[in-house]
Amino acid sequence: MDSIMTPAASTANLTDLSERLSRWQERLRSPTELQLPTDYPRPIPLNVVEAVEKFELSAQSSLAILQLSLSLEQENEDDHTASPFTVLLAAFSILLHRYTAEEDIVVSSSSESSNPLVLRLDVKPTDSFLDVLRMAQRVSREAAADEVPFKALMTAYLAAAESSREQSGEADANAAPSLFRVRFFNQTDADDSTLRQTTTQATDFTVMVRQKTTESLRQLHPRIELQIAYNQVLFTAQRISHMVAQLQMVLATAAETLTQVQAGNALQSEHQVGSMNIASDLDLRAVPNPQADLNWAQFPGSITSIFARNAQSHPDKRFVVESVLRDDPDKPNKQKMVTRSFTYGQIFHAARALSRTLRNGGVQREDVVVVYAYRGVDLVVAIMGVLMAGATYSVIDPAYPPARQNVYLSVAQPRGLVVLQHAGELPNEVREYIATELDVVCTVPALELLDNGDLRGQIGDADPVAAASASIGENVDEDVVEVGHDSIGTLSFTSGSTGIPKGVRGRHFSLTHFYPWMASEFGIGADDRFTMLSGIAHDPIQRDVFTPVFFGAELHIPTSEDIGIPGQLAQWMATHNVTVTHLTPAMGQLLSANATQQIPTLRNAFFVGDLLTKRDCNRLQSLASNCRIVNMYGTTETQRAVSYCPIPPHSENPLFLSTAKDVIPAGRGMKDVQLLVVNRHGNGGMCAVGEVGEIYVRSGGLAEGYLRLPEATAEKFVPNWFGAAPSDDKGELPFYKGARDRMYRTGDLGRYRPDGDVECIGRIDDQVKIRGFRIELGEINNMLSQHPRIRANVTLVRRDKYEEKTLVAYIVPSEEEQQRTDDAGRQGLIRDIREYLKQKLPSYAVPAVFVPMKRLPLTPNGKIDKAALPFPDTPMFRTGASADAGTADSHPELDNMTATQRALGLIWIDLLQLSAGSSLELDANFFDLGGHSILATRMVFSVRKEFAVDAPLGLVFKCPTLRLMAAAIESLQSELQLDDSAPEPSEASYAADFDSLVSQVPKLNTAYMAMPPALVENDGKPTILLTGATGFLGAFVLDELLRRHPQSTVVCLTRAASAEAALARVRAAAEANLVWHDSWADRVRAVPGDLALPRLGLSDDDWKTCVEKVDAIVHNGALVHWVYPYEKLRAPNVLSTIEVLHLAHEHHVKPMVFVSSTSALDTDHYVQLGDSLASGVRESDDLEGSRSGLHTGYGQSKWVSEKLLMQARANGFPVTIVRPGYVLGHSQTGVTNSDDFIWRLAKGCIELGQSPVMHNPVNLCPVDYVARIVVEAVSQPRALDHVVYHVFNHEHFRFQDLFDMLRVYGYQVRDAEYMQWRSVLMDHTLSNNDSALFPLLHYVLDDLPTSTKSPDLSDQHTQDLLADTGVACTSIKSLMGCYLAYLVKAGFLPAPSSNAERQLPELDIEIRGLISRTSHN
Repeated sequence: MDSIMTPAASTANLTDLSERLSRWQERLRSPTELQLPTDYPRPIPLNVVEAVEKFELSAQSSLAILQLSLSLEQENEDDHTASPFTVLLAAFSILLHRYTAEEDIVVSSSSESSNPLVLRLDVKPTDSFLDVLRMAQRVSREAAADEVPFKALMTAYLAAAESSREQSGEADANAAPSLFRVRFFNQTDADDSTLRQTTTQATDFTVMVRQKTTESLRQLHPRIELQIAYNQVLFTAQRISHMVAQLQMVLATAAETLTQVQAGNALQSEHQVGSMNIASDLDLRAVPNPQADLNWAQFPGSITSIFARNAQSHPDKRFVVESVLRDDPDKPNKQKMVTRSFTYGQIFHAARALSRTLRNGGVQREDVVVVYAYRGVDLVVAIMGVLMAGATYSVIDPAYPPARQNVYLSVAQPRGLVVLQHAGELPNEVREYIATELDVVCTVPALELLDNGDLRGQIGDADPVAAASASIGENVDEDVVEVGHDSIGTLSFTSGSTGIPKGVRGRHFSLTHFYPWMASEFGIGADDRFTMLSGIAHDPIQRDVFTPVFFGAELHIPTSEDIGIPGQLAQWMATHNVTVTHLTPAMGQLLSANATQQIPTLRNAFFVGDLLTKRDCNRLQSLASNCRIVNMYGTTETQRAVSYCPIPPHSENPLFLSTAKDVIPAGRGMKDVQLLVVNRHGNGGMCAVGEVGEIYVRSGGLAEGYLRLPEATAEKFVPNWFGAAPSDDKGELPFYKGARDRMYRTGDLGRYRPDGDVECIGRIDDQVKIRGFRIELGEINNMLSQHPRIRANVTLVRRDKYEEKTLVAYIVPSEEEQQRTDDAGRQGLIRDIREYLKQKLPSYAVPAVFVPMKRLPLTPNGKIDKAALPFPDTPMFRTGASADAGTADSHPELDNMTATQRALGLIWIDLLQLSAGSSLELDANFFDLGGHSILATRMVFSVRKEFAVDAPLGLVFKCPTLRLMAAAIESLQSELQLDDSAPEPSEASYAADFDSLVSQVPKLNTAYMAMPPALVENDGKPTILLTGATGFLGAFVLDELLRRHPQSTVVCLTRAASAEAALARVRAAAEANLVWHDSWADRVRAVPGDLALPRLGLSDDDWKTCVEKVDAIVHNGALVHWVYPYEKLRAPNVLSTIEVLHLAHEHHVKPMVFVSSTSALDTDHYVQLGDSLASGVRESDDLEGSRSGLHTGYGQSKWVSEKLLMQARANGFPVTIVRPGYVLGHSQTGVTNSDDFIWRLAKGCIELGQSPVMHNPVNLCPVDYVARIVVEAVSQPRALDHVVYHVFNHEHFRFQDLFDMLRVYGYQVRDAEYMQWRSVLMDHTLSNNDSALFPLLHYVLDDLPTSTKSPDLSDQHTQDLLADTGVACTSIKSLMGCYLAYLVKAGFLPAPSSNAERQLPELDIEIRGLISRTSHN
C-alpha cells in the first residue's frame, strides 16, 4: 500500500540518539494504560490465541477517507503525513476514546522505514474530527522527526518506567506497564520483523491497513481493507465486527464535518468527538429500541386484591413460618429455637383488622403510615394491613440512631404510626419529635400477632385492633380499599446529596406487573418457599414479602442469630427446604461464610443491591448446585423494574462461570424494562456496543418520584426523548394517569456488550483522579473480589488529615486465612494481593493502603456501611512486625523483646549507629542515644515503611523510649486509637494548658497604657530588652532599634556560658546579616540566659538589673520547630512569655512587644473567615477560632502565648502583639535566611528539576519591613491603641509565582502535578540525606497541602501605625532576583543557566556565612 504514507527518517548513524531518546522519555512519561472492554476475563498470565478478521470498508467510507486526506494535504502541501492512513488513525483513536473515556491514547504505529513508532494521541470529547486529524498528523510528524530504533526506544522507556517505580517504592519485574495495547499499522510499512518487535502479551489487537488492489488510494474509489488480529482469549469476533462498523460511522461523521466546514457552517455538538453518533446498524440490532411499546397499561391487579383472592381461595394454606428464640422451660437461663406457622386466612384476617383500625383512626388514601419494624411475621401483617387501608407504608429500622429516625419521620410526615411489639420502645427523642412535630392521627403502639393468630395492637383492655378484629365480617371489600396503577403504596428512602434522605414514592403498578413474566421465565409458583433476609427498611424487603403473596407461596423468616452466626444461615435454609431467596451480595457472603451445609432445594437466588462477582456465585453454587443465580440491576427509584442476568445452575452447566467475567453483568431489562446506555455528551444519543455511557432505566414500572421534591424528581425521572409520547388514553381504569414514557437516570456508568447485555463499570461519582490518572473504583473492587484469599472487599478514596487522596482497600481475608497464625499481621497476604493487582491493573490503580478487617460493616439494609469503615490508621487487625527484619547478632538483648520491639530496635540501631558493644534497653531514650530532630524525621518515615502505619510526626518526641514507641506503633496497628501515652496529643490540649496558666498572668492595680518618656522623647536614652537577637529577624530588629533610638541601649538575652560569649553570638549574627556596626559596641549588652528556664535563666544580678533598668521589652525569641509537639515547645515559647510578663511587672511597668506568628491562625475557621471577609481576618479577633484545630506544636505555642498576653492586656499591661507570616530577606542587600521553608522548598525543586503546580497564596514579607513594624510598635504611643498588628503582604504572592520566578532566572524546573512531585520528592529526599528539604521533609510531604492554606488578613492597625513613616511592603516578585542572587553568592543555590530570560543582579556585598533559623534566645 505504497500510497499510504508516513514520514521516515533513517535510524542509522544517528549522532543525536541520546537527545532523541531523552525527548521520547519525556514524551512518554506516565502514559495512561488503556483498559479496553473485553468479552472474557483477562487471565494471568495472559494466554494468546490469535485470530484474524478481514473487512473491506464501504465505498462511502473509502471516499470519505480520500476527501479528508486531500483536505488536510491542501492545508500543508509539503506535509506527507496528510495521508489516508492518518485519517484512519484519527478515526480509530476516537473509537478508543469512546471505549475507555480516556483522553490519553497511546498506540504503536509504523513508518516507511519499517521501524515502529509510538504515538501518544490527545483526544478530547469537545474536539471535532478535524481537530483530532490535525493532532494525529502533528504527533505523527513529531514522532517521525525523532525516529529512533524501536528497540532503543523501548529500552529507554522501560528504564525510565523502572526508575519511576523504584522512586515510588514499587519496583517489580512483573509490574512493567504496557506502553500500548493496540497497534495500527500500514501493511506496506510493516514486515514480520516489525510485528515481532511490537508484539507483547499486552497487545490486545493489531489493525493492519492495506489497499486491496495496486491502485493508489488517491484515486477516486480506493478499496481499503482492514485486517484485525486479536486475541480470542479476550475478544469475540462479534465485538471486532462492531468495532469496524463503528469506525465507518466515525468516518461518515468526519465527512459530514468536512462538508460543513467547507460550506462555512458552524459545527454542531453532533460533530464533536464525544457526542457524534457511532452506533451502527449492527449496534442497533443488539441494543434495545428506545421507542418500543412497553405495555404501559398491563396490570394484573393490586397486590392487596391478589392477597385477598389467595386468602379466600386457600385460607388454611401455610403462609408464614417464623423462627423464634424462646426461654426453655426445662433449662433455666437457656433458650431454644421454635417455629410459628400462620395460614393465609390468619394473616389476611389480621391485616384486615389493622386496615380497619387505621381507617377508623382517620388514615386516608395514600396517607403515609410508618412502621417501626423488626424481622418477623408482624411486619408482614403491618405491610399488608397498611396497603389494604389504601395507605402508603414506610418502614423505619429501630437500629438506626434516634436522630436518623427523626430525619426519616421529617421526610415521611406520616399520618399513621404502627409500632411492632418486638421492635422495642421508641426512644424518648423520637417520641418527643412525633408528639411535637408530626400530625399523627392514628397510632398502634404494640402490634403483635399471637401464636393462635389473634392480633393485638396494645397491651391493656382498650385495644382498638382487637376490637376491629372482632368486628370483621364476610364482606372483604370493606377492608381492602381499591387501588390502581398509579396509587402510591410504598415510601422508601434513598440517600440525598445534601445528607437528607429522599422519600421515593412507589406505585402499585410495579408491585405486581412483572410477576407473571417471572413465573414463566424462572418457574416460580405456589409451591415455592421464600425467605425474608433483606434489610427491613430497604426496598428489597418488598420482594421478600410480595413475591410469595402474589404466588400464594410460603415465606420463611429466620432469627437474627441464624443470619449473624457464620454458617448457620445455610443450615437454616436447608432445614426449611427453601427454594427461592432474595439476597444482596453482602448477605450472600454471610450465607456462604463458614458454611458446609448443602442446600439442595434452593432453585433460584435473586441478587440485587450491589455488584455481584463470579466469586460470590461460585461460593453459593458450591452450597446449592441446583440453584440458578439471577443478577438483577435496579434502584429504589426503579422499584421492581430491573434488569436480569441469569447464571444456570452448576448441576446443569458446570463450566458457565469459568468463561464469565469477574463481575456479573447487569444483563438486559425484564419484560417491559429497558436498560438504555446513553452518551453523556451532546444531546444524549444511544451508545454503541463497547462505549461508556450513563445507564437509564426505561419502564412503566418506575416510581412516581420523590416525596415533595419536584425539582429532584424532574432531574432524575425524565421524559423519553427518543420517541413521541405514547397515547394518553386512560380508558376506564381506576387511579391511572395514562401511559407515561419515562426514564430514570441512575448515575451509573455502563456499556453494552455485543450480545446486548449491559455491564456496570461504576458510579459516575466513583471515577476519581489521582496523580492525573482516571481510576474506576469499581474495577479495583472487581479485581480484588477474585483473589482466592479474600472473602469480601471494598475500595474507597480516603482523604487523610492533610486532604491528600489515597486509594484504600478494605479486605476481609478468607476463613482459612483468618485461621493462620504465621501471618498474624496479614503482611504476607497484603504483599500477595499487591503483586496480584499489579498484574491486573495499571500501577496507579493499585491501592496504596490495605486494611484487613474481620468483617465489613453493614447497614441495617444489608449494604456495606462505607461511613463506618475505619480510616487507614485504625485497622481491625493487629499487624506485628517481622521478627526477622535485619540482623541483630551483635545485640542479643533484642531476643527477649516482642516482634514489634525487636523490629523497632533494629531501626534504632541502624539510625543511631549503635556499636556492637552497646546495649539497647527497652527504656532507652532516643535522644539520650544521640538522636536529634533530623534523625527523628528519618525515624518516623522508617517506622511508616516498616510497620505500614501512618505514624504521626510527633511520635519520637511523644514516645522517646523504645518501649513507649513500640506500644504506640502497636496501638496504631490495632483497632484502638492512640491513648494518652501515644504520640498524637489532643489538638485541644494546648487550649486546656492556657486555661491552667492564665492565673499566672500578673495583674496591675491600675491600667498602665503609656510609653515611658525615654522611648518617646527625641533625646531619650531608653534601655530595651530584646530576646532572640541571634536569630534572623532578631538581628534586624536590633538594627532597627538602634537606628530608631540613637541613644538607646539594647540588652540582648542570649544562650551562652558568659556575657562575653553571649555578646560574641549577638555580634556574629549581626555580621552574618550585614547589619553590624562597630559603633554599636558600647550600646549593645548581652546577658546569658535561657528562655526555657525559670526567670529566663538569668542570674539574680542580671534579673535585678533588667527589672530596674529596662524601659521596654521586645520578646522576639522562640524555639521554632515544625515537628516538636506543644509539650516540647511549652517552656521556651509559652512559659518564657509568662516570665517576661513578670519581668515587665516587677519594679515598674514596662511596655512589651511580642513577636508572634500567623501560624496561630492556621485553622480552617480562619481560612474560611478570611475568605468571607473582604478585608480578611481582623486584628481585633479574639483568636477563639484557633482554640482547636491547630496542628503544629509551634502554632499552638504561639496561640497560648498570645491568649496569655491578651489576658495581660485586659489586666492593664501595655502589651502589643506583632503577627508576621513568612519572613524573607532584606529588600536592599538580599540577605535571607537559608534555613527557611521557602528557600529549602526552592532548592529542593531545583534539585529535582520540577516544582509542584500550586497556586496557594503565601504571606511573604521582607525582613526589614517586619523589623520596622516591631520597632514602631515599641516606639510609638499610638501603638497602645490596639493589641494586635498583622504583617501582611497584599501582593498575594503564590507558590506558583516562586516556581515561575525560578524559571525566569534560568533554573530548569518544570511544572509537575503535586502528587507526582511529592512521590518523586519523597524518594529523592529519603535517599539523599543532604537534600535541602530533608530537615523539613515532614512539612513538605505530610502537611504541605494543609499548611499552605493561609487566611487573608486585615492589617489596618499596622497601616495606621505606619502612617507618615514612609514604610511600605516591597513586592516580593521585584525582590526575587535579589534573594536568589544572595543565595547563589552564599553557595546555598547553584548558579542558574546563563541563557535565562532574566539575569540575576550583581550584589556588592561580602558574605559572612549562611543565616540559620531563629533559636529560642
